[in-house]
Amino acid sequence: MPVTLQDKLVVAISSRALFDLDDSHAVYEQEGVEAYRRFQIDHEDEVLGKGEAYAMVEKLLRINQQLDNHKVEVVLVSRNSADTGLRVFNSIQHYGLNITRAAFSGGRTPHNYLRAFNCQLFLSTHADDVRLALQAGFAAATIIPGGPKNRADGPLLLAFDGDAVLFSDESEQVFQREGLAAFQNSEQQAARKPLGGGPFKPFLTVLNQLQKEFSPEECPIRTALVTARSAPAHERVIRTLREWDIRLDESLFLGGLSKAEFLQAFGADLFFDDQQGHCEAASGVVSTGHVPHGISNQR
Repeated sequence: MPVTLQDKLVVAISSRALFDLDDSHAVYEQEGVEAYRRFQIDHEDEVLGKGEAYAMVEKLLRINQQLDNHKVEVVLVSRNSADTGLRVFNSIQHYGLNITRAAFSGGRTPHNYLRAFNCQLFLSTHADDVRLALQAGFAAATIIPGGPKNRADGPLLLAFDGDAVLFSDESEQVFQREGLAAFQNSEQQAARKPLGGGPFKPFLTVLNQLQKEFSPEECPIRTALVTARSAPAHERVIRTLREWDIRLDESLFLGGLSKAEFLQAFGADLFFDDQQGHCEAASGVVSTGHVPHGISNQR
């Protein structure tokens, strides 16, 4: 039978999201492609430091050790060439990460390969690549530098904003057009009408299926909704997740409070939000991915 990734959770990640490539990227920006190529070749035996999304990747791959069949695949999807990407693979080998598949696009956007890999999530530091991936229908986020590097032990902890991430931005549009009172009233009126799915709904669906492989006590994945919503706008969210048959381990309805302290308390390995301001505040305490989707990113 041909090899397939159809039955797996597949996460695509760029080399700069996985590893700390700040030094070589500075060479690229200041001196150009050829200087960058030489720099990477000259340093290809030097192990790269861990990047913002490293802990998430290590925890994802460790899940395979608890299952009879490998259910998780991480693929490297990079603008590097294979020549300059050798240093990245050397570092992957050094850390013992079971990443064997890669697409090196040689300077072009690599998002075209996501469908061929059957990816559910794409993480990158290149904002344009992330936008193209979202437009193509994939969950994707731009990794923001600054978060503390989480330890790779313990469960995988993922936190999600609601509107424009897990859900469509239909409610956010009402809020931005008409204000909080109109938003609250609209959500009360539509409390039993499920929200449309946002870009991260398919990823969360597959992630939830993976969680069901384990008992609640032994599951190595915990998820949290961290939203600025509060009562009475909470009901529509709860009923929507129930309609989707998706379970979140924790739900935080913050009523406009800053999310950073709550994310730190949860211990998120990665937090996804559509609003740049929320991402910048959160990135000081946890690794954060900006999801450039919905009305907040159209201004």
